[in-house]
Amino acid sequence: MSENFAIKVDHLTKTYKLYDRNRDRLKEALHLSKNINFREHFALDDVSLEVKTGETVGIIGTNGSGKSTILKIITGVLNPTAGEVKINGRISALLELGAGFNMEFTGIENIYLNGTMIGFSEEEIDEKLPDILEFADIGDFVNQKVKTYSSGMFVRLAFAVAINIDPEILIVDEALSVGDVFFQNKCYRKFEEFKKQGKTILFVSHDLSSVSKYCDRVVLLEKGKKIGEGAPKEIIDMYKKVLVGQLDLKADTAKSSGISGGNKWKDHMQLNPNKDEYGSGLAEFEDFCAYDDSGEITNTIIKGEEFTVKVKVRFFESIQDPIIAVSFKNMQGTEITGTNTMFEKITTGTPGPGDVLTATFTQNMSLQGGEYLISLGCVGYREGEFTVYHRLYDVFNLTVISSKNTTGFYDMDSIVDIKIEKAEDERK
Repeated sequence: MSENFAIKVDHLTKTYKLYDRNRDRLKEALHLSKNINFREHFALDDVSLEVKTGETVGIIGTNGSGKSTILKIITGVLNPTAGEVKINGRISALLELGAGFNMEFTGIENIYLNGTMIGFSEEEIDEKLPDILEFADIGDFVNQKVKTYSSGMFVRLAFAVAINIDPEILIVDEALSVGDVFFQNKCYRKFEEFKKQGKTILFVSHDLSSVSKYCDRVVLLEKGKKIGEGAPKEIIDMYKKVLVGQLDLKADTAKSSGISGGNKWKDHMQLNPNKDEYGSGLAEFEDFCAYDDSGEITNTIIKGEEFTVKVKVRFFESIQDPIIAVSFKNMQGTEITGTNTMFEKITTGTPGPGDVLTATFTQNMSLQGGEYLISLGCVGYREGEFTVYHRLYDVFNLTVISSKNTTGFYDMDSIVDIKIEKAEDERK
């Protein structure tokens, strides 16, 4: 490892003892017995990484992979079981916002309390106070006790304190999504300002769009181990395989992810256990999936790239011109877009009993970065009546990764041209 580092983690391990009975924990604490049954859980298992000065490094991984644990060890909140951490610079950590706040103190008093804990003198805090108050933008509430704050005001003040102390190293754990959309925008602008100033940033997030946009390098953790490190796109692609159990890890990876290793396409997707389905039973979605532009089955699509939704429908009676549909909802349940074979003027013929129809819907991903729920439908007209043969509502999700979001639901993909006519040109 190089000497030009801000954070250096060497062979870091953190284990916890898991007891079958609470009384066993108590007995060991009181040294009442030598034969206590427990299992070791490795929150981190021999992890090494380095963050160079001025670099922005992201850490991604599934829940329970060790992301927050490694940040807490780096910031001194937890002690490692083995290994060591070296820090070269003053750290500001956005982990559990407001963790050091006293609920009986006013906002102003908490600003001085937190500043003092970080190591600033009263005069230094006086100098930073206007920037903190402007960033938090909670008005006269800053003079009220924190226990009277709404949750939004609380996190705004906590974020403002943490990010305005001019650190050399900024550590962020899922903290850029606090407050309303305007405050989030302010947080991201501050984040970008830190990058331009050459600050060192260690960034943990489930928001893969932000990881892709801001990080120079990404580390992938799974079950406490570092399983990948490299350029954002390369590691995000690897993470997508972890999510669907297709990365060659331990045999139980797919099982613990709720994904089987079956032969159907849908066996390699993350499915919604609470999907809603109904229909006449004359046809059934036998299989379905989404795959990206490299042909890999996935729940994660890069914005701007081509992707495909593919379905197989098995028929139990002859049905004339069945209509196959795909639709997208946001997480609030609003239907954003969708299409079907009738809209696209595709003739599906008259499949008979036992026949299987395969339909593929291929398009560019123009939706904004975020989470979407996919619904499938097989409908049509039978003896003049509209009939639902099979519908699967919210059957799987798609995560859209974006390095550029615009206003609204989808990106207009505008081509913008700017021309400036100089005043001196007019005088010529």
